[in-house]
Formats: sequence, structure tokens, C-alpha cells
Amino acid sequence: MDADIKWLDEPETFRVNQLPAHSDHYYYGNYDEWRHNNSRFAQNLDGQWQFNFAENPREREEDFYKTDYDSSSFGTIEVPSEIELNNYAQNNYINTLIPWEGKIYRRPAYALSPDDAQERSFSDGDDNTVGEYLKRFDLDPSLRGKQVRIRFDGVERAMYVWLNGHFIGYAEDSFTPSEFDLTPYIQDEGNVLAVEVFKHSTASWIEDQDMFRFSGIFRSVNLLAQPLVHVEDLNIRPIVTDNYQDGIFNVDLQLHGEKTGNVNVRVIDNDGNTLVNETHPVDSTVEVRDQFLENVHLWDNHDPYLYQLLIEIRDDEGNLVELVPYHFGFRRIEINKDHVVLLNGQRLIINGVNRHEWDAKRGRAITMDDMTSDIQTFKENNINAVRTCHYPDQIPWYYLCDDNGIYMMAENNLESHATWQKMGAIEPSYNVPGSVPQWRDVVVDRARTNYEIFKNHPSILFWSLGNESYAGDNIVKMNEFYKKHDDSRLVHYEGVCHTPEYRDRISDVESWMYLPPKEVEEYLKNNPDKPFMECEYMHDMGNSDGGMGSYISLLDKYPQYFGGFIWDFIDQALLVKDPVSGQEVMRYGGDFDDRHSDYEFSGDGLMFADRTPKPAMQEVRYYYGLHK
Repeated sequence: MDADIKWLDEPETFRVNQLPAHSDHYYYGNYDEWRHNNSRFAQNLDGQWQFNFAENPREREEDFYKTDYDSSSFGTIEVPSEIELNNYAQNNYINTLIPWEGKIYRRPAYALSPDDAQERSFSDGDDNTVGEYLKRFDLDPSLRGKQVRIRFDGVERAMYVWLNGHFIGYAEDSFTPSEFDLTPYIQDEGNVLAVEVFKHSTASWIEDQDMFRFSGIFRSVNLLAQPLVHVEDLNIRPIVTDNYQDGIFNVDLQLHGEKTGNVNVRVIDNDGNTLVNETHPVDSTVEVRDQFLENVHLWDNHDPYLYQLLIEIRDDEGNLVELVPYHFGFRRIEINKDHVVLLNGQRLIINGVNRHEWDAKRGRAITMDDMTSDIQTFKENNINAVRTCHYPDQIPWYYLCDDNGIYMMAENNLESHATWQKMGAIEPSYNVPGSVPQWRDVVVDRARTNYEIFKNHPSILFWSLGNESYAGDNIVKMNEFYKKHDDSRLVHYEGVCHTPEYRDRISDVESWMYLPPKEVEEYLKNNPDKPFMECEYMHDMGNSDGGMGSYISLLDKYPQYFGGFIWDFIDQALLVKDPVSGQEVMRYGGDFDDRHSDYEFSGDGLMFADRTPKPAMQEVRYYYGLHK
């Protein structure tokens, strides 16, 4: 198969040769590798890559992926990073509008008519910048002779991949990992990896989030080798019984490779006691079923207790082939007959924030230091919950939330604001995904990917279908996917408030944005049939956050109210050198001659972009401390 640039224009084409999504577990060759977090099966490709930038698809170097291509004229770029922050393209911040509105006429394919495919909309778009990346590498000796795949943890917004001149695959969905099999074309030495990244595709219509519109390989890239027998997918299903004391442990393993050897599954508590210990012969599927555990230690914000799962695969001689460790927790979230949300049998209160991934110098290419700093800020200010607005975050963030007892609303990479809200008015004449058949598979696939990767994290209490995308039959299908695959969490979606005809089929909870306290109370006083939360409230622009007590007081009056998530945690601003003063200063939307822009609307955080708390954080610490 050859790459086809027309895929950029087709909502039905969003993955080509991409491997199915699976759990985010790490794997090692032995216990020492695990202790040092240094797996023989992984090779990191981060660092300097060759790079060429093109203003539009017509100006790109179409043959750059060929092994005999002369790339001596290419510059360099750091991976991971944003193309715009390397001065190849202009920064642009925008909120509700689509970036090309008023400049280029486009409509989503098939949204206005079943015959309107919007051909060449992006494949020949004047605004569709292109980044062409080249990486030459030798395969680490420990990976040679094995099945090898490549994993891109995050690429905005559509990418084509080649290895040694051979087309490997295509992927969209900027914020979830994309994996491809390199085995047929990988060499021990002298490999040439080529990646072509387009800023826009049909994915741009459903990634219309309130943020700077960057592009490029902004998360890590790794090679992953497969041992002779490999745990491809891990599905842990810990159940808390009705007495909220005992637990039932289940796990399903999907294995790839040779059908030889044995699999040992152990569960160990923090005192070193082995609670489960089963050995099974290697097969395509290995299951441990209904292991009853008395007096399990439940996971929550105050006591984020995690059990250690260890999976050992050994060959017929008893040699360790693969080790998979995973921490998991027992917790139970539900809605009782009085429409109150309970965690482990007790009323749940969310003291939450919405959190973009952000660094003042690196944009969304954040580091582990950024993440651990944010967790510390949560703890210092009585923040117990986070909404991953409005896309999946880097994988380590989910582990940090597990370890620190941070309740999570795990949001799909979906927002199509500009297709239904026009200058503040609700006008969904060309809304996608809506009920447009050609947009169904792509959004259900995003739900599937979000679920499959993160399904084992106890911190995730809610799956969120997306943000500000109106509602229609396709979001119903996303809701149905989660309900079919996961009965251990609740499903959230706010946009259905605009389409009450879908209310019974979308979202377990009533969710609004910025509903004033009086109107919140009006809902709560009138025999609510769903518990209520605000997925965004207390908009923290400028010197704001006053009046927070009016919301918090409702928690004491109405058990059906379980809190919300402040908009938002950190400013989206960039630290740049001012050409006049020579000083480093924060710049917001509109400060980069970007038109159109929503200007300082990117500065809504409880912290400045350099992670300095604003005065509003004191208000949050006090009021969230009343119900911690």
C-alpha cells in the first residue's frame, strides 16, 4: 500500500496499518530492569531529528522518505517539541472559532449534504503546514532479531510514517499513542525513519479545543521489541462487594508470540503478602477469575492504596521471558437510588480543576517535572480531582494520579465547538460528529482508544465523551461503547444540555458549565433524576474566583450535588524575550500577530504559566478545604 494524501480529506480514514490500542503497561526482561526502569525491549528515539518545513502540501518535498533522498538542506528540530515554538510557523491561540474561519471557506465533509465530500479541502489547503522529519538510527543490540514496533505518544494532527523507503502507516488522534509494526523493514543498522506531519486534516474539525494550535511530534517516540511471548493487553477488573469490605479480583491477558511456557499471576499487598498466585500454560488468552479477597484495602483520595500485580512469563526451562508489573486499586463508584454519587459507599465530592498540559517554554511538550509539580500543587491546595481537558494526557500522569489519590475525569480527544456555536449563538447547521454517518467510526474509535489504553487506572472515575461538541447519534454510540465495555465507571458529557432529546441516552450525570448557583439550586430543589456537577465553573480569568462560597454552600444542602472542576489550572501563555526590553515576558493569545485570536482568554489559570500561584489559589485552598 502507498500513502495517499487524500486521506487528510476523509473523515472515514483516520488510521491505516495502525496497531489496535491496548493497555498502557510497561514490560521488562527481569526484576533489575524494572527497579531501574530500563527495559531491554525499549529504545528511545527522542533528540535531534532532521527537519524540513513547508507552508502547504504543494511545497513539501514529496520524496523525502526515500533512502536515496539528499536531505543535506534540511534543518534540525528537537523531538519532542512543537513546530511553532521552533520558529518554523506562527503561534496562534483561538478558543471557539476554527482557525481558518473568515479566511478559507471550508465545511466538514458530508455535514451539509451526503454528497459533499469537501475534496482537497486539506490535501490542497493553503494553510496546511507540513513538517517533514527524518531520523537515522541503528537498532540497539537487545532489540535485534525480535518483532519491533514504533510508538508515537503524541503527534498533532495527522501523520504518515515510512521506514527505509517503505510506507508504514497513517494516524490521526493527536493525543493518544499510535503504534505501527516495523518488523518487515527494520534493519540492524542504517535505518531511515521518515514522518510527515500535517497541521490540518478532517481531525481538525473535532480537535477544536480552546488552546494554542500547535503541530508536530510533541511527545516521545520509542521503539518497542516483543519477547518470544508477550503480554499484548492487560485488563484488570477488581470488584468491591456490596459490603464495601471484600473484593473480587479478575484479570484477562491477551498474549502474542509462541504458545510455549507458563504464565504466573500474583497479587501482593503492601506488607508483602501474596493474595493471588496462579500459574497457567501460555495461550492466546489467559484468565484469572473470581478470586475472593477478604477485607481489601480500598483506594480513595485520602488513602490511595494500591496492590501490586506481577505477571511472569517463563519458558519451558523456567527462564524468565517477560515481567509485567502493574499497580491497581479496589474502589467502587455508583449512583444510589437517591441519585447521589458514592465512592466506596460514601458520598463523593469533587474538588476539581481542569488541566491543560502546559509549560511556558515547551507548550504541550511537558516533562515529568511539570507533572510532579502539578501533583504537589494539588495536594497543597486541597484539589482532589482533575479533568483531562480536552484530550488524553501523557501516560505517566495517570500513574501519578493513581499513586496520589487524584480522582480523574478522563476525557476523549473531541471538541467541535466551531461547528455548532457561531459567535455565541447555538447554530448547529453543520455540526460534527452530530448524526453524520461518515463521522461515527472516528469518534467511536477515539472512545475505544481512550478506554483500552487507560482502563486499568483506579483514579479514573468518569469517562468523558468530549467537550463542547453538541450532541447527536454519534455521541450516543460513544456512550454505548463505554457502557458495553466498562461497568466500573460513570460516563459524563456536558453538551447534551443543549439537546434534551438525547438526555436519556447520554451521560450518567447532569453536567453544566458556569451555571450560576441560583440555577444550580433550582435544579437540585426539584427532585433531580441525575446527580449534578459543573464540569467547568469559577472561570479564573484575571483576578477572579470570588463568590466560590455560593457554590460550595450547596454541597451542604443537597447531596445530589457533588462539586465540579474549576476552569482552569494553569495559564496557557508563552515565556518569550521582549525585543524592546530584552526581558523575558509572558505572552498570551494575540501577542504573536495572530489573527484571529481570543487574546488573554488563554490566561484562565489558578497559576501563571510559569507555575506561580495567583491570589485566587488562596480562595480555592480555603473552600476546597471545607470538604476535603
